[in-house]
Amino acid sequence: MPKVFLVEDDLKLSTIIIEMLTRYNYMVDKVTDFKNVEKQFEKSGADIVLLDINLPYLDGFYFVRYIRRISNIPIIIISARNSSSEQVMGIEFGADDYITKPFDMELLIAKMRALLRRSQSAINLADSIIRAGELELDTDKLTIKRGSQFVVLSKNEYKLIKKLMEKPGKVVLREELFEELWDDAAFVEENTLSVNITRLKSRLEELGFSNSIKVKRGTGYYLDMEALSCKKEGQCI
Repeated sequence: MPKVFLVEDDLKLSTIIIEMLTRYNYMVDKVTDFKNVEKQFEKSGADIVLLDINLPYLDGFYFVRYIRRISNIPIIIISARNSSSEQVMGIEFGADDYITKPFDMELLIAKMRALLRRSQSAINLADSIIRAGELELDTDKLTIKRGSQFVVLSKNEYKLIKKLMEKPGKVVLREELFEELWDDAAFVEENTLSVNITRLKSRLEELGFSNSIKVKRGTGYYLDMEALSCKKEGQCI
């Protein structure tokens, strides 16, 4: 079931969109705190973004640029601003489509389906490369890369980072990681996973990504997408 990240401050319109999307078997993560849109997006695990432009605090163009720095997720702008210059601006900033209000819900659904199909096709064509922020994993060569730098991984390091990168920003349970690494996790000491995570962190630090793997105590680990999206070496914190 595809998940939609909805950034719309018009309560009436957002309610209509949520009802329609739910009817078409989409899950919706609606922003309620417009001061912390970035953090909510990073935790959402969404497959597509629907985004208004006229928002409290920061406009939608800012969030298009922000999302595009860390993700290739499809973005559809939904806005009452109908000038061609603003539509061009939205596309140039990284949005995949721009729909002006009022709009037909069936048209929105059709555009979403098309973008999700295209997104999945792109993933299938490049399935040997997994990306999260500026980090790239080559599943054929078992290497992680940032720009021109690369690091060769051990088998366990590869399995761990692949599992984490498949759910960027989302917590991967300790049990899932145990099962990924060992056939019979019942006979593996708890500390063994922590040791492997520490080794993987060291590999990421070789590429300048510091503190990019975070722990949710008692639950599991996740990739900090902000730490993987910085632009200059030594600035990842």
